[in-house]
This record gives sequence, structure tokens and C-alpha cells, in this order.
Amino acid sequence: MTSTTTPPLTHRGIPVDRDLRILALGSFANRFGAGAVLTTSALYFTRQVGFSATEVALAMSVSAVVGIVVQVPAGHLGDTRGPRQVLTGFMVGAAVFSAPPVLATTPWMLALLLGVLAFFERGAGAVNQGVVAQLATGGRGVLFKAYLRAVTNTALGLGSVFGGAALIIDERWAYVTVFVINAIFTAFAAWNSTRLPDLAPHARAAGEPRLGVIRDWPYVVITIITGLFSLHFFVMELGLALYVSAHTTAPTAMVAVLLIINTAAVALFQVRLSRRADSVVAGARALVRGAWWIAAGFAIVALADRGDVWLAIAALVAGSLVHVVGEMIGSGGQWGLQMGLAPHERQGQYQGFAGLGFSVLAVVAPPVVTYLCVDLGETGWFILAAFMVVIALVSVPAARWALDSRARYGVTTHSG
Repeated sequence: MTSTTTPPLTHRGIPVDRDLRILALGSFANRFGAGAVLTTSALYFTRQVGFSATEVALAMSVSAVVGIVVQVPAGHLGDTRGPRQVLTGFMVGAAVFSAPPVLATTPWMLALLLGVLAFFERGAGAVNQGVVAQLATGGRGVLFKAYLRAVTNTALGLGSVFGGAALIIDERWAYVTVFVINAIFTAFAAWNSTRLPDLAPHARAAGEPRLGVIRDWPYVVITIITGLFSLHFFVMELGLALYVSAHTTAPTAMVAVLLIINTAAVALFQVRLSRRADSVVAGARALVRGAWWIAAGFAIVALADRGDVWLAIAALVAGSLVHVVGEMIGSGGQWGLQMGLAPHERQGQYQGFAGLGFSVLAVVAPPVVTYLCVDLGETGWFILAAFMVVIALVSVPAARWALDSRARYGVTTHSG
């Protein structure tokens, strides 16, 4: 669909549609609290409670596994029981369990509490993705996902400033306050979800499989492709920080500077750079365009270990700027593929499954990224650049195959 037939998404930065405004407000509140907790939680549990870094990491791994397991069933539950009601239920659970991890006195208690919290948070996230896909219709799906990403990045950034204040105070009460504030903002997001319209639940037809998405092989392949494409996020969040420290003469403070650059760029330009990805075919093409930019960014970053501190800084900044262009273009491509191939009435199930690509990668990516970016250094960055281009090129024929086979897999209400 072209921009001439698509109604304006926003007016002065605010969604025109009431339902989309509600979704945006809820996302902002939810991610603001999350940004504050992400900034402080690891240091709180190690410095104030006394857990080792390994114990905290294992507890977080438990929550990651829970998140993987819950996503598809939660999305399916939203489809069949009513997306708004199920979303509110998961959000209430997330609000209730947002603060209790601060009370953990043993690593096992922390793992249990984080696991329960992940159950509700990831469940809510899966259902919410389905709600977005159902409400942002008329060619607005990818653009609204882009808008939400800009909103959530801004919220995370502001939340991290709040969390940073707790780090400066470095007292137990300050850290506890961060957890409580997160619970309050999550509770607000839960209340906000009750303002969304009722969406009719999907009644399964006779013979329709309960979780049809796992039998939709083309969609499974697309999920694998988009999941692997997401590797670049872990490269820039983890690999870059380790690379700066181990291989370059740049000050480690550059890691924070590069994060700010990325956050600001996404907030300003994500919607604009996602406009040409509002269909399955266009999404695959956007993935390829984004991959070339990402690959170029990786190649530039790889040069940061070749000279003095100023050359290193210049290479890191330039590479990050080039990468974030590809990140924004590629993200639009991922959304175009994931949303365009899914049946309208089962968006929760399908978007929950689409999220598995990223969630599974979150478990396996850290050691892979560390090996390539740190152990191999410059060579590893070039390997990653080539990988991004190859996986994006594969998406083009895969997308055509998936689009041509929709009816064969019982999908007739996809947007294409």
C-alpha cells in the first residue's frame, strides 16, 4: 500500500487513532519502569544483596527460558479468549510481581521470582503484539511498530536516567525505590490496557490445529531468518562493548556515548525509515537494504583497533551511525514479514511465535558474539558483516515462497 492511500499515523508526534494512542501510552509507561530496573538490577543484587555475578546471570537465564516457553501459548490464549482481557490479566500479574524480586535473599528465590515475572511480562508482550497487529490496520502496522519502537527507546532512555540516580546514591533504599516505581508504572500500563476496545476472540474451526503456527513451515522459516537477522542487536549491545575494552584505545565511556547515539537516532528516524516495508515482499527487500548498511557499519567498527584513540573513536562513531541506519531499515523489514504473513484473527499466536526467534537467540548469541567480536577481533566483525548480508538475501525467495503458500497452510486473512 502506498503512502498516498494510507491515512496519517500521527499528528504532532501523537497517534491520530485513539486506540493507537492508548497502546503507545501503555508501552511508554511499561518501558520507562523497565529502563530504570535494567540500569540498576544487576548492581543491586551483587553489591547490596551479595549475590555473585554468576548467580545473578543464572537467575536471569531462568527467566529467559520461561519467556521462551510462555510466548506462543500466551498469544494463542489472547486470540481465543479475547486479546484485551488476556493482556490486562498478564499486565496485572506483571505489576504484582515487578517489586518482589527486590526481596530475594537467595539465588534460587531470585530465579523463582524473576521466572514468575517473566511469565507475566513475556506473556503480556506476546498478546500485546497481536493487539497491535489487529488494531494498526490499513497499511499502518509496520509504521506503528516503528513508532512504538521510537517511543519505547525514548522511555528506556529516560528510565535509565532515573535508574542512574539510584546508582549515584548507591543506597539500598534507592534501589528498592526503583523496583517500586517500576511496579507503579506497570500497574498504570495494566489499567491503561482496560481502555482498549474489546476484540472478538477467534473461534477455532473444526479440524483447525490448536497451535497452527508451528505447522506453518514457511512462517517457521521466516521466523528463523528474522531471528538470525536480530543477531546484530547483540553485536552492538554486547560485542561492541567488549571489543572497545579489549581491542581499542578508545575510552570505555564510548560505550555509553554509542548507546545514546543509537537511542536518539531510533527515536528520531525509525518511522521515516520504515515506510517502504509495509508488505511481505517490500519487507524482504528492506531486510536486504538494512543488511548492507549493517555490514558496512560492522566493517567500519572493525577498523577501530588499527590506530590511536582518535581514529578508534571516529571509527566507532561512524560505524555505529551507519549501523543504526541499517538497524532501522531492517527492523521495518522484519515487521513487514512477521505481520504480513500472519492471519488477522490469530495475530497473537503468530506474533508470539515470531518473538521466539529473538528470545532463543538471546540464549545462544552472547558466547557466539563474544567469540567473533573479541576472540577473533577484526576478522570476526567481517564474518558478521557477511553473515548479515547472506541471511537477508535468503529472506527474498523465502518470503515469496511463504506468501505463495498461505492458502496451503490455512491462512487466508493475511495482509500480504
